[in-house]
Amino acid sequence: MQPETLIKVENLSKKFCKDLKTSLWYGVKDLASGLSGNRNERELRPKEFWAVKDISFELRRGECLGLIGHNGAGKSTLLKILNGLINPDAGKVTIRGRVGALIELGAGFNPILSGRENIYNNGAILGFTRKEIDSKVEEIIDFAEIREFIDMPVQNYSSGMKVRLGFAVAAQMEPDVLIIDEVLAVGDLGFVLKCFKTIDTILPKTAIVFVSHSMPMVSRICNQIILMEKGEAVFQGEDVSKAIDHYYTRFVDNESNVVFDDGSLALDKVELLSASGFDENVPQLKWGNDFELFFQFKLLKPIELPQFSIIIFDKEQRPVAIFETNKNDASYSQKQDSIEFKLLHKNIQLSKGVYSINISVNNTKTNAPIFRMNSIYTFQITHENEIWQPFLLKAEYKF
Repeated sequence: MQPETLIKVENLSKKFCKDLKTSLWYGVKDLASGLSGNRNERELRPKEFWAVKDISFELRRGECLGLIGHNGAGKSTLLKILNGLINPDAGKVTIRGRVGALIELGAGFNPILSGRENIYNNGAILGFTRKEIDSKVEEIIDFAEIREFIDMPVQNYSSGMKVRLGFAVAAQMEPDVLIIDEVLAVGDLGFVLKCFKTIDTILPKTAIVFVSHSMPMVSRICNQIILMEKGEAVFQGEDVSKAIDHYYTRFVDNESNVVFDDGSLALDKVELLSASGFDENVPQLKWGNDFELFFQFKLLKPIELPQFSIIIFDKEQRPVAIFETNKNDASYSQKQDSIEFKLLHKNIQLSKGVYSINISVNNTKTNAPIFRMNSIYTFQITHENEIWQPFLLKAEYKF
């Protein structure tokens, strides 16, 4: 028997107006059209835009849904609709049980009341009796680790203290549905680890909607995911790693990102010769295959053959490998107006994911920098058991 469905969202949409005066005028017209019953909620008027458009999903007890996307994609608007803070323009939301939310710093707290008084207020809003809150209040204070300041007005709390108290109330009250926005990023590392340990404990009894820009956090706790862009779901399903890869590839910028250039040469082309396929024009390389990379530089003035260093970064922009052409297998072809070389590394064993490449060119004798450029190329490591797209085209980046 499947666990009960705690959240059901059906074709949810919400639009906003970019201009306050126009928004107020539309509000008056909507009241009139609401009375006459001829208002078309699916149409956009001038200066309006969809913050959330046609979002649908179901979440059962024991499941965690991750919402990812760039700033302004509609994630926080969707959470506010789920929490009842704003009403949708179209669609339907059905939530069963108690809802705990951690959406904005201090949200749900009365700033002039103490932390202890706010615990009782939040507990009452969730439907707990005073006796039930009495039995939990000490656990909440201990979890938040702010006992020394618990009787101080919340308006005097730091952002970290507000997060501590907010999460402690939301988690220790054991809600049926827990909604968490990016606020956990404000907490210190020790408290964040403590929060995720608590999430692991309560998840079997709770449905969680989690928003974060930290993909390691998302991949750690989520078993469903929605990638949002301009209010719409551009990827949705249970393949969390694939959604995260899509998220990162949307930030790939193939424009020039030159850090240093002394005018001696210019990068003309980069190509992964050992690519086994493509996904949305991102070259794919199977784990354990050879890594063969081709570079072509245009010579702008005569120079001796320089030293090339290629640095591979993971999707969190951490360096994971460095190849220096004087130490690794590389073959050169220097002409009057260009330098070409191939870098070969046997049996590459990078973890599955998206990677980017930086290049640094130095004078061989003096080690002085000649040319440096970031994020010149992006590729993806995949595994054998995946379905591969046919090798139909060559990937090459021209500058």
